[in-house]
Amino acid sequence: MSRVWVPEVVFTPTDDPTWRLSQVGYDPLRKSSQASRFAVSNGFLGIRGERSFTRGRRGAFPNAAYVAGLFDRTGEAGGVPVLLPIADWLQVHLQIDGVGFVEDPADAPSHRMELDMRRGMVLSDCIHVVGGLRARTRTLRLVSLRDRAIGLQLIRMDMLDGAQEVFLEASLDGAHHGLVHRVTEPGLTLWRTRRSGIEIAITTAPTLKIDGWTSAPRTIGPLRSVWAWKTQPGQVVEFQRIVSVARAGDDAAAAAHSALSRAVRRGPAGLVADHETAWSERWACSAIEIDGDPAAQRALRFAAYHLNSAANPSDAHVSIGARGLTGSDYGGHVFWDTEIFLLPFYCAVWPEAARALLMYRFHTLEAARRKAARLGWRGALYAWESADTGDEAAPPFSIAPDRQVLGILTGTREQHISADVAYGVWRYWIATGDEGFLREAGAEILLETARFWVSRAVPEPDGRRQIRNVIGPDEYHEGIDDNAFTNLMARWNIYRGIEAASLLQSRWPRRWTELSDQLGLEAGEIDQWRIAAETIETGFDPGAGLYEQFAGFFDLEPIDLSRYAGRSVPMDIVLGRERTRRSQVIKQADVLALLALLPDAFVEDAGKRNFSYYEPRCGHGSSLSTALHGLVAARLGETDKALDYFHRTAAIDLADAAAAIGGGVHIGALGGLWMTAIHGFAGVAYGEEAISFAPRLPPGWTRMAFRLQWRGRQVRCEIEQTNRLTLVLERGASMTARVEERDLALDTGCPLEVPLDGLSAVKSVN
Repeated sequence: MSRVWVPEVVFTPTDDPTWRLSQVGYDPLRKSSQASRFAVSNGFLGIRGERSFTRGRRGAFPNAAYVAGLFDRTGEAGGVPVLLPIADWLQVHLQIDGVGFVEDPADAPSHRMELDMRRGMVLSDCIHVVGGLRARTRTLRLVSLRDRAIGLQLIRMDMLDGAQEVFLEASLDGAHHGLVHRVTEPGLTLWRTRRSGIEIAITTAPTLKIDGWTSAPRTIGPLRSVWAWKTQPGQVVEFQRIVSVARAGDDAAAAAHSALSRAVRRGPAGLVADHETAWSERWACSAIEIDGDPAAQRALRFAAYHLNSAANPSDAHVSIGARGLTGSDYGGHVFWDTEIFLLPFYCAVWPEAARALLMYRFHTLEAARRKAARLGWRGALYAWESADTGDEAAPPFSIAPDRQVLGILTGTREQHISADVAYGVWRYWIATGDEGFLREAGAEILLETARFWVSRAVPEPDGRRQIRNVIGPDEYHEGIDDNAFTNLMARWNIYRGIEAASLLQSRWPRRWTELSDQLGLEAGEIDQWRIAAETIETGFDPGAGLYEQFAGFFDLEPIDLSRYAGRSVPMDIVLGRERTRRSQVIKQADVLALLALLPDAFVEDAGKRNFSYYEPRCGHGSSLSTALHGLVAARLGETDKALDYFHRTAAIDLADAAAAIGGGVHIGALGGLWMTAIHGFAGVAYGEEAISFAPRLPPGWTRMAFRLQWRGRQVRCEIEQTNRLTLVLERGASMTARVEERDLALDTGCPLEVPLDGLSAVKSVN
């Protein structure tokens, strides 16, 4: 019998360092940040990257594990629903002659932890010395991208020296107090949330082999298995734990058992192989290759790793929270981040995931209608913070750094969320041409959000319509009137509602009759929508070429932010809330967010004027801000500045900078990083008739290559700093590529090389 249970190669990380994130040693001050960076997830199941062994007692250092959609009200966070952690299924405790076997700077100076992004797993390698024992310990953990119910933990110990008594305990521990324990059977545990009644089942199959022979547990408790043996030099010990998790109603136990049976039949080597194949398929669609800037290459791989990890195209009833499944910040709530910062990635490289995210918004449309009606308007106003039902989940208050209790107004006043959702719907339609989605779900969202804005924009005696008492993306200023971002997005939303009505009438008249009857939409109401859109106040000053961020912004106190360079806290903490409110200091991109999303609203040199005006006024108090600044700067040709913003965005999660990531990675910023690269430096823009390219590679990037999907096609794109673009249509019907305002035919099997300085020598490469 072979002494090796799983091939040793599974513990060997990818060679290329730009595919890996490494941590050597153990720094307790940075352990929460490391746990976020090294988290593994698959859109259904996630677990943070804590160390492999606990110290001394069960549950002392639990790995926080999460299941998408497991929300309940706990009495915390103002009584709003929050994402509950489940039991830690990685708990392992070892004792060697009664001494705890742990990983910390004193006991394990050689400890190395690796996030292998190409393979989608976390590995560790360490030489432990405890008493007279010296052992090399390697670990592997993953949550399967092929079978999302499955998690796998492998530990291999090669005993180098010493004969010692060893005690190993594997437990399932640390379930959140919000979960009620219901049933424990051999290999199965059931919990139910206290209020929402969601059932969670976890089944486990732990096994230990010593020199290739299966060792039976000495004792088996309800939630733990224990083994004891004596080591010998040269001994090989392999611990395997397969877990399955099901979130369901009464059939959760059956679902978990079924998944575990599948996984056990495949075995650990088979599970690793299936998982690696699934990740290879994802990387074939989503990888970006950068030559000349290894830091940028690693940052984009880190971003794509977490973006690919966050989505589950098989579940249209969950979305992606602000920290994905990598941490608990914001209670797992869904914000505008999903449609504005994440959806561009999924539309371009994983349309099935994009569709599922938008179907979540369709399934929560009724909650958006209830919110609009409760506040006195028509149509649909989406929750600023959304959980499982789509009802508003923003907490009513927060505690300021000076311990003041502050009311949170975003849940009622940050209303641009409805236009943001509509923007995501339209972006998906343009990118995919998914008629079934538009007909059965997307059009209804567009119509109901447009109807909201028509009722929200109040007609004034001068004939203009104003949207009063809102909060824009710049959340430093509350209760403002005519926020440019909100108003122009509202106007855009209304026009898309009109266009959706026209599409239904012309292409699917039966569906239009059905839906218009259901919504009570009369032809005269649609006519009024156009008038409303045309008369919404925009705040544009044609003389200055500037949009006023909101009514009265230009009259506020200007603040020279360069005087506060190097600060470690946001500007509203430096200046205080009241002075910040009276100043022109901006929390995050607001007018510039509008420039990023609706560039056609900025004619002639208005884009440059607004960027020049608003950029120095932004304090970047949100992790979402620098990415949009980088995107806009790249489009405007300021590639040096754009590259600086790119690396600042990457540092949010990859550097131990001011932004705290202990509560999870900033998934919106990671999506924004991808946007800066693809929609900024590569100059990609989607249209109904073509994909457009206007590349502007930054200094140091000698080559950039990636794939995009558009309306059933897949295109490989390669940009060289020598001003050459190569396009290859790898799948789908012939299409049009628009390169620097010139339309070019792109056929399958006929790559195009396009010079970017005049386009005079476009040629087909056979």
